[in-house]
Amino acid sequence: MDPHEWIQLEKGSTDPSMRALDLLAPIGKGTRGLIVAPPKAGKTTFLKQISNAVHAVDPKIRQYCLLIDERPEEVTDFKRSIPAEIWASSSDQSYDKHKRLADDMMRVAIEKAASGEDVFILLDSLTRLARVHNQFATGARTMSGGLDSRAMEIPRRFFGAARKLEEGGSMTILATILVDTGSKMDEIIFQEFKGTGNMELVLYRQAADMRIFPALKVRDSGTRKEEKLFTPEYLEGVYKLRRALAPLGDLESIKALTELMRTYKNNAALLASLK
Repeated sequence: MDPHEWIQLEKGSTDPSMRALDLLAPIGKGTRGLIVAPPKAGKTTFLKQISNAVHAVDPKIRQYCLLIDERPEEVTDFKRSIPAEIWASSSDQSYDKHKRLADDMMRVAIEKAASGEDVFILLDSLTRLARVHNQFATGARTMSGGLDSRAMEIPRRFFGAARKLEEGGSMTILATILVDTGSKMDEIIFQEFKGTGNMELVLYRQAADMRIFPALKVRDSGTRKEEKLFTPEYLEGVYKLRRALAPLGDLESIKALTELMRTYKNNAALLASLK
């Protein structure tokens, strides 16, 4: 089933980043979302804000945060900052430990969703999960960048597990994927996953460097079948917003959106103002 129950982040956070997410790339229960993240574009802050907003909107949603091959200080920071159950393997641990951790967490999450719970998983990052599985893959050929032809099977299955279940539960997955790292392998992993989600949020390094937040690309971010999440009035307002921002470049459009959010204290008022 397509996600049709909107998690309206604005109700749980007044932060402009969460308001922008509601407008441009809304999250529903069962969303399979990619956060496309160049270095230093603020992905960690985004993940924390999303987790806290989701908890504020619906504390019954069971949250897991899977951190693969992460710096130990980042793991500690996540544990202190968000209301999710943290499953983490730090960069000083073995590939085997990374792999086992991801498998175990997924098994637990699938059981919870199957029993009727709404499960929300934040994964940082899909790139590193794929790199870990590349160490264990036994495909017959190696693709360019040193990626084994079978390395993507399990990461793809992991990401593909996000869905709304007909008998009540749901599994939402938001996964970061790294771009512009200078690594050929990372680029191939990104190309393999591009378009496989039903929501994509593209972070924008140049805006982050200029301290314009939320640092995201308006035109490239979006959710498929957003009409199943929004009310007809909200949907019409979002279409008007998109049309107003469409002629602008990446930097101008995010500047214009942040200006609108500063002017109107909530998204309903912002959308109502558009002609």
